Amino acid sequence: MMIKLYCFGESGNAYKAALTLTLAGLDWTPVYVDFFNGGARSPEFLALNPMGEVPVMVADDLVLSQSGVMQTWVTETTGRFGGRDTAEAREVLRWMFWDNHKMSGQAGSLRFMMNFLPEEKRPQEAIRWLSGRVKASLQTLERVLRDRDWLVGDGPTTADFACCGYLFYPEPFGFDRRALPAIDAWLGRIEALPGWKHPYDMMPGSPADRA
Repeated sequence: MMIKLYCFGESGNAYKAALTLTLAGLDWTPVYVDFFNGGARSPEFLALNPMGEVPVMVADDLVLSQSGVMQTWVTETTGRFGGRDTAEAREVLRWMFWDNHKMSGQAGSLRFMMNFLPEEKRPQEAIRWLSGRVKASLQTLERVLRDRDWLVGDGPTTADFACCGYLFYPEPFGFDRRALPAIDAWLGRIEALPGWKHPYDMMPGSPADRA
């Protein structure tokens, strides 16, 4: 099976898919999408994903968009990272939905506004509002991880790989890993998994390329 992941290094959502594919031991090839120059809006890309969003995964004749769908496909294909039983599988899904709405959906927007928009175009009111939302989500994650190693069960799942999607990036968006010891330890456990790589090492494209 040939797997291609249309992605770029700055995308935390693409990183969730790339990390899950990698840690599951699947061979995949990154296809760089020049997002900041309109690559996700080209006719060729929109033919793959009318939503105009990264990532997109192509596995032979199968085309998937949305990182959570790709993570679920990895579990269906390999039997890994989906929880040990039906109850855990539901809990994994609960955390993935939470991440999409409460963590990545807000942290990704905040990071983009604070780092990738021209400074004069950064909406300060939106940044202040989102900063409070992200802080609350980080506090939720910190509180839950104080008494467990992983979000669900006794091993890593796609819940972990979803919720960590934006937390390895160096650009400032109100996240100080050192100030959140439970999250820091959890990220360290993820980093120790065989095959883990930083998003800028796993996928092509980084702010340094555009400096």
